[in-house]
Amino acid sequence: MSAPARVLVVDDSPTMRGLITAILNSDPEVNVVGQAGDALEARVAIKQLNPDVVTLDIEMPNMNGLEFLEKIMRLRPMPVIMVSAMTHQGANATLAALEIGAFDCVGKPAPGDVRPFMDLAEKVKAAARSGPRRNGPTPFIAASPAAEYRVGRKVVAIGSSTGGVEALIAVLQKFPQNCPPTVITQHMPSTFTKSFAERLNRICAPVVQEATDGARLEIGRIYLAPGGERHLQVVNPSAPCCRLIEKEPVNGHRPSVDVLFDSVADLAGRNAVGVILTGMGRDGAAGLLRMRSAGARTIGQNEKTCVVYGMPRVAHEMGAVEQQLPLGSIGEEVLKLTAARKEGTE
Repeated sequence: MSAPARVLVVDDSPTMRGLITAILNSDPEVNVVGQAGDALEARVAIKQLNPDVVTLDIEMPNMNGLEFLEKIMRLRPMPVIMVSAMTHQGANATLAALEIGAFDCVGKPAPGDVRPFMDLAEKVKAAARSGPRRNGPTPFIAASPAAEYRVGRKVVAIGSSTGGVEALIAVLQKFPQNCPPTVITQHMPSTFTKSFAERLNRICAPVVQEATDGARLEIGRIYLAPGGERHLQVVNPSAPCCRLIEKEPVNGHRPSVDVLFDSVADLAGRNAVGVILTGMGRDGAAGLLRMRSAGARTIGQNEKTCVVYGMPRVAHEMGAVEQQLPLGSIGEEVLKLTAARKEGTE
């Protein structure tokens, strides 16, 4: 058995530090080696304790979590999990942290509700295994001019989890304004998905929106599954649209990538492209296999460019992935597979 993951907990609230410490120490594979109430204390503790992972609050005195994270990533890169208030402002700050290089994020629970922390220990262990981040902040990448791309009839479905914020930005910034209808399930707390959709809409050429029940799938639009209590499906072959369904979590997630991919396999068959990106666990692997069995083209992110080579690895081992590609090549390959000239519809 490998040594437990050594964690430094940074939060200005003693109560929150105690809660996080108790939850993490309940896992025998995790060991909280220290606590800090602000960035100044954390800086000293990092030098003294050399932790494998830091959990970092965003709102702190003296120096906020974003400023401290930037210094960590520049001076001493290491896995950092952000702990953020479940507010719109907290969501925006968390997304910025993920782009700077944070490993993942969790929402601060309401009093008496520890559900947001249920998978914190698993995230810490995955972060410890991942080591320092290989990727820095995602640079802006101009999309291909729309005149060079003639959209065909295919639907694109994408699933992602840990590391997915940067990965989705890298893929979607390659999409032109007239991209194929695209549906995405990204594992993320409910408050964060709306802010993430707004962020993507600002920096990408197509229209990006949080999916709503009944929204028609249209060329030039990207639909992000809302986090929370419902799964995203696509339904109605004659007029494809989004459906949000209330159902128990699948693979521990709601929304689940498998639920989305299964619906795309049923709806579109060979007229679809499935993409599975970085993430913990196995969600989406079985659904991607169903898509490939139905005739869809399928892509998996390769190990070298994944923050966590979990979901893509399982999908690859199951035979669900037709081709593995580095992150920087996935957007362009999706466009090749969905262009009209590839479908004989010129």
